[in-house]
Amino acid sequence: MTDKKTALVISAHAADFVWRCGGAIALHAKQGYEVTVACLSFGERGESARLWKEGRTLSEVKAIRKAEAENAAAALGVHDLQFFDLGDYPLHLERDDKFRLVDLIRSVQPRFMLSHSQYDPYNTDHSYTTQVAMECRMIAQAWGHNPGEKVLGAPQLYLFEPHQTEQMGWKPDTFLDITEVWDQKRAAIECMEGQHHLWDFYTNVAENRANHFRRNSGGQAGGRAAKYAEGFQSIYPRCVDEL
Repeated sequence: MTDKKTALVISAHAADFVWRCGGAIALHAKQGYEVTVACLSFGERGESARLWKEGRTLSEVKAIRKAEAENAAAALGVHDLQFFDLGDYPLHLERDDKFRLVDLIRSVQPRFMLSHSQYDPYNTDHSYTTQVAMECRMIAQAWGHNPGEKVLGAPQLYLFEPHQTEQMGWKPDTFLDITEVWDQKRAAIECMEGQHHLWDFYTNVAENRANHFRRNSGGQAGGRAAKYAEGFQSIYPRCVDEL
């Protein structure tokens, strides 16, 4: 890892990073992190129903979703937003696509990474993305891949909350208070004009996770009065000097 504070979000579709970890992005950007977001697709086929009902063409749908993501990224303070434009429903990466993602990981040298739950029976693009993220993290650590390049250390991979949590086997072990950047996240959410039905849903999720944050930070015995929070599940062991 470098001395520079960096983080990398690997998002299956162009809106996922907003709903699921927009608060984490804004909060860490405020703390001086350079947060890079890689959108593997625009979500043009499977996550743009409203636009298709309006009679839009494929190129129009992709352009609209791209603009929405760019506006949301600006609201959150994203350092670099990259679109891989690999298509969705289904999302699929060829070997060279994976190496492109490995190149990005090595370039960013993230202190931590964020992606989807490992299981999602409703949207296999999501779980596939995390499979790819883990594979590319592994490749980026390999000294024999493009010898001479700086290899990746061992950044934590945090899995952000899926849409129907109970069905996904997702178990949060980390809660992040995003109260101070909530207005930024809500502004980013409202950039997603193609998915109005999720605006209040993810506001409610943040409020519910704040309840969990308060309870786990001390509850009525002195827990922090968080109003909005995000939950994450860590994949790899965390190495600490004290608990």
